[in-house]
Amino acid sequence: MTLRVLKLLCMAFFSGVLTTQAQAEYLFLPVPQQITYSEGTFDPGDSKLIWMDTKTFPELLSIGKAAVDGLNLAGYGFEVTAADGTQIAGSIVINASQIGKKDGYRLSIKPDEIELVANNMAGAFYAVQTLKQICLQSASNRLKCLTIVDWPDFPNRGIMTDVSRDKVPTMESLFKLVDMMASWKLNQLQLYTEHTFAYRNHETVWKGWSPMTGQQILELDAYCRERYIELVPNQNSMAHMSRWLGHPEYEHLSETHHNYTISPAEPGTMELLDELYSELLPHFSSNQINVGCDEASQIGTGKSKHLITEKGKRQLYVDFLLEIYKSVQKHGKTMQFWGDIILKEPKFIDQLPENIVGLIWGYEADHPFEEQCKKFKDSGVPFYVCPGTSSWRSVAGRTDNAKQNLSNAASAGLKHGATGYLITNWGDGGHWQPLTTALPGYAYGAALSWSENANTELDVPKVLDAFVFQDEAGKMGKAIYDLGNAYKETGITLKTASVLYELLHTRGLGNKWKGKYVNHDRSYFENTFNYIDNIVQSLEKTQMDCTDSELFHDEVRQAAKMLQHACKLALAQLETKTALTSDIPEKKRQLLAAELEDIIAEHKRLWVMRNRPGGLSNSVFKMSKLLKEYHQ
Repeated sequence: MTLRVLKLLCMAFFSGVLTTQAQAEYLFLPVPQQITYSEGTFDPGDSKLIWMDTKTFPELLSIGKAAVDGLNLAGYGFEVTAADGTQIAGSIVINASQIGKKDGYRLSIKPDEIELVANNMAGAFYAVQTLKQICLQSASNRLKCLTIVDWPDFPNRGIMTDVSRDKVPTMESLFKLVDMMASWKLNQLQLYTEHTFAYRNHETVWKGWSPMTGQQILELDAYCRERYIELVPNQNSMAHMSRWLGHPEYEHLSETHHNYTISPAEPGTMELLDELYSELLPHFSSNQINVGCDEASQIGTGKSKHLITEKGKRQLYVDFLLEIYKSVQKHGKTMQFWGDIILKEPKFIDQLPENIVGLIWGYEADHPFEEQCKKFKDSGVPFYVCPGTSSWRSVAGRTDNAKQNLSNAASAGLKHGATGYLITNWGDGGHWQPLTTALPGYAYGAALSWSENANTELDVPKVLDAFVFQDEAGKMGKAIYDLGNAYKETGITLKTASVLYELLHTRGLGNKWKGKYVNHDRSYFENTFNYIDNIVQSLEKTQMDCTDSELFHDEVRQAAKMLQHACKLALAQLETKTALTSDIPEKKRQLLAAELEDIIAEHKRLWVMRNRPGGLSNSVFKMSKLLKEYHQ
């Protein structure tokens, strides 16, 4: 980004923002715990050196260089030094006795020096991220004097992105995600995996899906470590196993003929899981693994049904979970697992060992995090709260739902002592949503996980424009934020989905919901179409200066076009008595088909801009079901 654009950003975002104490014009993501502004600006004169003790802390060199790079963006010509003496304009110090909170720091910008004191290396890294955000907003040689005292609310703050339904990001995309996470002070990444790791003996399962390889995991793990991010291995190990059990070589391990859940009654089950962990885990430096085990309601309904009379269905699940735990313990790892099944009968939580972490997940605005967190707290078992971006099964997100969901998780998690906050981004139904639609949830969740109190009222569009889109006009953040609320304009509220997505996926109002919406007021969809149209028009006014500006534009336009197509489909269906696509007049169906063909072509083009080709055909197949119905 050019210095000219940086100055314009500063003027556009922060002019005229006053407090009774000082001009508090700086924007942060996340907002620090404590900020105190003071009079004056930083003027180092002829001093051009930032000092740090690299003899004791050699890792400080990369952190110091990052600090210097940020300061030089604001017009200073600094270098780092390890020698004390003259011409020192600033210092970076590790001192746990001064900064007692783990990963905390104090950043002081004074008239003649910048002082950064951190509890540990991670704290120093986070302080530099804050300093860089200040420098991005500062005119040449005009850093405002202030003191920031900061630390994280949650020790573990992460993102879990779905790489199994159906998008496996390219390495470039993953590196960009890690860079973004690091700048927002997130420190954990998980790649949700069912079948997309290239296990040596199981090519049948991953062939054609462009899986992650061992070398790629090693490279990503090293990249994460350099940015104080833990890459936690993730392998679902109970349900969600269709991509395994659907093959003849593995179907004998299935609990039922649905080939969805692996059976605890099959001797080969634990043999397979032991093998997978033995190959997967050595590629990660993390001391944890997420084994999934969510939505395993089929346990006890098939091959293991005879065990229920002896143990009961829930006890059967717990015993299977503990067998998986034993396998994980062979590798000295802490096991994470999804807590939905065990929360149905919390008495079983008491059977869990100490070296385990429960993951409380839920994605609606009213999810009972408060009640569920208390159950884990009372048991003494460590737990994370795991809200979501609400982007999946929506095309463009459900912004207001996501914000409330993310906020409730943070509040309940803090109250009851959650050790982590994991923002989930799933790919159900073909992973039709672009990355762009997850950004509001990622940003707001990252901010809350660092400091819930300071970030509850975070201006999400504004921080996205400043730190992601770098939009001088301040339009793109609002566009994607508002597009994510298009679902509310329809007058139809669904759980974990928007009706606009369902129109495209289930092919119509008459195909689902027992005819409830056959006579829905047409004006809702007309108003939704116009609402989206206004957002599309606003894109013409954006002035982005980021690397992916054109791709961000195209992704938002594609999402808008898909939502508007859903509106057209709904309006055409509501002109019939049945609200079925098959009853739409043929001429109108052909027009809709032509538009959908263009949408599918653009979906294919955009897919490979961020993702590997594996999974694309499966995603397109789901879109093409509607196209087939148009042509019938």
